[in-house]
Amino acid sequence: MSTTTTAGPAPTTAGPTMNDDRPRGRMRPVIDGVAMPGPMERTVKGIVLTIACALVILPFVGIISTSLATPEQVTEAGGFVLLPTGIDLSAYRMIFAGGVVTQALWISILVTGIGTTLSLALTTTLGWALSRKGAFGVRAMLLVVLISLLFNPGIIPSYLVVQRLGLLDTLWALIIPTSVSAFNVVVVRAFFVQLPNEVIDAARIDGATEWQLFWRIGLPLSKPVLAVVGLFYGVGYWNAFFNALLYMSDASKWPLQLVLRTYVVDGAQLGSQDLGIDAASLPPQTSLQMAILVVSIVPVLLVYPFLQRHFAKGMLTGAVKG
Repeated sequence: MSTTTTAGPAPTTAGPTMNDDRPRGRMRPVIDGVAMPGPMERTVKGIVLTIACALVILPFVGIISTSLATPEQVTEAGGFVLLPTGIDLSAYRMIFAGGVVTQALWISILVTGIGTTLSLALTTTLGWALSRKGAFGVRAMLLVVLISLLFNPGIIPSYLVVQRLGLLDTLWALIIPTSVSAFNVVVVRAFFVQLPNEVIDAARIDGATEWQLFWRIGLPLSKPVLAVVGLFYGVGYWNAFFNALLYMSDASKWPLQLVLRTYVVDGAQLGSQDLGIDAASLPPQTSLQMAILVVSIVPVLLVYPFLQRHFAKGMLTGAVKG
């Protein structure tokens, strides 16, 4: 007895047919499984980014323009010039004439240079010691570092320590209290922990001491993290004013940032006795204030491009395994 089978309905194709009149949007290009934004979305993003960049750049342009504008234009504009019609360097000549601003600038350069060098030396040596597994006292010292990262001693205990050490009204009061950052020590230690053990073991077999391992292997391989930590320390020393306000009663030893705070934020007037020049030739106070502000900002902007190629790699230290 034979049975007959009936064929099922023919499979339909996935693509559109001639009678398919449904609206179909424009397909977006896909790269690595991610749909690229359309023209409208790109336009909106471009407008938003342009506005954000303008809000950041325009004040800085105004500061530079006001410091370079002629005294007449500054007076006519009410103290803020966005596009100067002429260039006048009298404000910079005044602040570099050997007065309080020049002295404060040299103090800031000295404190930043010595402080950054000392901080890098202490941080790298401590980070290397904490990265050596099995060394005596490593766990206890690491616990001390982590506790100092979580708990701040406070202003009064810090002031009493600096006073007992005899550091008041000395430049060391601007360096020693902030010479080691627990966060930077943890970052440097994480970098040293990731160094290949095979290289270190091979150097030990060849008779290298611990100091030689640190100097010839650890430091040459740690340039990215040293650039980042050095930038953190350098910017911190350069921009610090609170320690000077707390520990310095002698105005002749003030760094640039404290002078900037006094004459720009607090609104104190720069006189001829502060600049060491004749009062009759003083430019407007706004031009002098903006010139001091430019001098305090430009060094950091000049240093950053040289460290930028190390910055991204150093910031990812310890974030990726494998």
